[in-house]
Amino acid sequence: MHPISTSCPTVHLVGAGPGDPELLTLKAARTLREADVILCDDLVDPRVLEHASSTARVLYVGKRGGCPSTDQRFIHRVMIREANNGMKVVRLKGGDPFVFGRGGEEADALRQAGLQVEVVSGLTAGLAGPASIGLPTTDRRHTPGVALVTGHAKEGSEGPNWTALAQSGLTLVIYMGVARAEHIVQALMEGGLSPHTPAAIISAAHTPQQRQAVCELSSLVNTIAEQGLVSPALLVIGDVVRVAPMWAEREALLDMQTLQMVKTAAP
Repeated sequence: MHPISTSCPTVHLVGAGPGDPELLTLKAARTLREADVILCDDLVDPRVLEHASSTARVLYVGKRGGCPSTDQRFIHRVMIREANNGMKVVRLKGGDPFVFGRGGEEADALRQAGLQVEVVSGLTAGLAGPASIGLPTTDRRHTPGVALVTGHAKEGSEGPNWTALAQSGLTLVIYMGVARAEHIVQALMEGGLSPHTPAAIISAAHTPQQRQAVCELSSLVNTIAEQGLVSPALLVIGDVVRVAPMWAEREALLDMQTLQMVKTAAP
């Protein structure tokens, strides 16, 4: 790995992790303490900013699907301007900067402006969220791997190849998929995935607001509505969901309900 040059300013793209500030890396905490200016995303848990210096200037540049968002080009301009003014700049993002965080776009813009970029990786919600309910996304007894997929396609893009994903045998972890859950479910089933495939929904993972549910793929949309599960949320689809303790609890409850129906129907 080549050492970072000190001949020009360095901007740090820092992953804040999925919510719980105790999941922040030591390097991320140190970088925050040293920052003069922090451009903070909407999904960063406010407790993470307790690691920042009291003199740091925090700029909130939220980006949320379906909500008013800060223009990406404006974010680029602010980072470049502040760095060129001699400020230690941190771009703070929920999860990991390079996992659906537009970190690649920002790194390109900064380098094109002649600045150095250092990425401080964070724990992505796509792995930590399932783990919070005891769901190991790559359990080899159930899957050969995991695919991290966006449910919110870039404008003008057709989005993921749901048929290929349905036939892959991989655990699907879908970011930004709640609003398009109906389309995703239909596309996966049309692609060959069984309607009985286990699924999980995890909302606001690793925050005090976390909520979750498990169900079969065919009832995913109704479960989201009935449970009132909202973004930010992950959809996890695949046989590996059976490993989660919640799935065993669900099966036990269904067995009890079936037994009760049988007893009620008995003469």
